[in-house]
Amino acid sequence: MKISTRGRYGTRLMVELAREGSDNPVPLSKIGKRQEISVKYLEQLIIPLKRAGLIKSVRGARGGYILSMSPSEISMARILEVLENGLFFVRCVELPEECDRSPTCITRNLWTFLQDAFYQRLDSLTLADVVNGIKEV
Repeated sequence: MKISTRGRYGTRLMVELAREGSDNPVPLSKIGKRQEISVKYLEQLIIPLKRAGLIKSVRGARGGYILSMSPSEISMARILEVLENGLFFVRCVELPEECDRSPTCITRNLWTFLQDAFYQRLDSLTLADVVNGIKEV
């Protein structure tokens, strides 16, 4: 699996929002400056994150974006699912109908096992864990 620029930048966006806390809406221009990401690109990332209920916008002179829940309630798996449109190593694990060999593929169980292990680990990490520095590997 390769995490795209969209996934990496979106994760950095979410970390910035988590660092600021729920009482301090953050404008995209501030995040863009800190993370060296264009505001235009951040605007594209906001849409699916907002649609998924992970962030919300605050209007007004001191407006911006905040997390819609505590960073400890947001799993890293959820963030990447939203930004990457799913998490899978090999398409046939998620979409077996796309591969004629899927019913008899000798390696499909391997890919399924690896994907499940990866997802479980990623799902156990929260945005708070990332902000606080992941202590265990």
